[in-house]
Amino acid sequence: MKNYLQKEERKLKKRKTELEKEDPFIDQDRVNDNAAVDAEAAEEFGHDRVSALKLEIDKTLIRIRKTLTRIKLGRFGICEECKQMIDTDRLAIDPTATLCIDCAKKNAA
Repeated sequence: MKNYLQKEERKLKKRKTELEKEDPFIDQDRVNDNAAVDAEAAEEFGHDRVSALKLEIDKTLIRIRKTLTRIKLGRFGICEECKQMIDTDRLAIDPTATLCIDCAKKNAA
């Protein structure tokens, strides 16, 4: 699991770097003034899209780092609420899960 998470972390960091290059606001040739309304709207949309994707990547990276820490401390797969083991099927789907199904349902309610 540790190797898988480290690989995912590297992939996400690489994807974030690629996204940063796609941000129209980073473009040195971008002219903020006198841009056509449709061009400005497209740039704004592109920037918002990149920003949202980067935010999701950052959130996922945080979850991965926390999971790697739990692995290091020997607490991986243990529910943070009830201290019972998290079902392996749940961890197979989401290795960053910190709650068992029952506790996750309680928190969602």
